[in-house]
Amino acid sequence: MKKILSLIASAILLCSLVLSGCGSSVSSGLTLNVYNWGEYISDGSEGSFDTIKEFEKWYYANYGQKVKVNYDTFSSNEDMYNKLSSGAVSYDVIFPSDYMVERMRSENMLLPLNFDNIPNYSNILDSFRGLYYDPENLYSIPYTYGVVGIIYDANKVAPEDAHGWELMWNEKYAGNILQFNNPRDAFATAQYKLGLDVNDTDHSSWEIALMEMKKQFPLVKSFVMDEVFNMMESGEAAIAAYYAGDYFTIQENQAPNVDLQFYYPERTNYFIDAICIPSCCQNKELAEIFINYMLSPEPAIANAEYICYASPNSIVYNDPGYAEDMGEEAMSILYPGIDNFSELYNKFSFKNLDSENLIYLVSLWEQLKIS
Repeated sequence: MKKILSLIASAILLCSLVLSGCGSSVSSGLTLNVYNWGEYISDGSEGSFDTIKEFEKWYYANYGQKVKVNYDTFSSNEDMYNKLSSGAVSYDVIFPSDYMVERMRSENMLLPLNFDNIPNYSNILDSFRGLYYDPENLYSIPYTYGVVGIIYDANKVAPEDAHGWELMWNEKYAGNILQFNNPRDAFATAQYKLGLDVNDTDHSSWEIALMEMKKQFPLVKSFVMDEVFNMMESGEAAIAAYYAGDYFTIQENQAPNVDLQFYYPERTNYFIDAICIPSCCQNKELAEIFINYMLSPEPAIANAEYICYASPNSIVYNDPGYAEDMGEEAMSILYPGIDNFSELYNKFSFKNLDSENLIYLVSLWEQLKIS
């Protein structure tokens, strides 16, 4: 009897899959839960391509089944990690940065990808494969990459001061400086300034960085993440360390009395943000189909243009329309050293810190905040 019921169930499942593949309508809908950075996908505003809605329409047209995408955002890798590791939330697709991919992979928080469902992975440039955080390319696909630089208001900052990380410590601009509101990025600004290794496990090296951060602390107006947009656009602050891709969004929305400019310090963070499937995923195949869609030409180019981050997708980088739309200045800022990217990335990127050193870093962060 059990065998007969099993055969019937298998037949029903097979029919369901066949009908779905043929585009026949199915009464029940699907849900996909996506967790991404803020301002990190083309969302239909100002006539842009609406990635989520277009995916929902594309999926129905190709699979004959409705899908609803629930889209939430986070402001830092640590916030995303804490929520997922607590079990308080469940998502099907996430967008962690490289060092967080390594950490989550080591803690069995990611599922290996089935690349049969992601044929568009072939669009990813070779220089973005086999990197330290996922050496066998099993758990992640690069979504965007970038470099941390300094955004400053040329109406308030003297040209001779706009160089290196020193600007972030210049007492002339006390009360006009914004610092990252996460310990890894914030401490890195001091470590790069001092020529320290951002991946050092020697606590004495981190103590030196803490002393440098304490020197900066009274100069800082606020510790920010997404708040940097409004504060720099409005002229409320004049200096901020932030990700290069966001500079163009901020500059585009700057107030008439603000003149935002950008530069890279010599030593700075090269990073990759990836697409992954967390172990709490409820529909892995649907998640992989979504990832594959994100790598296809129209959404990939639309997302790259909208968020203004560099793309590891060859279709994007080699598209003449994309380069023309972005402009020469943007392309030069977004794609510095692309020919030797892996060399710069391996030299300056964050690596995963073990739990002992992460706890130690958090303790230093707390010391800084109460200083």
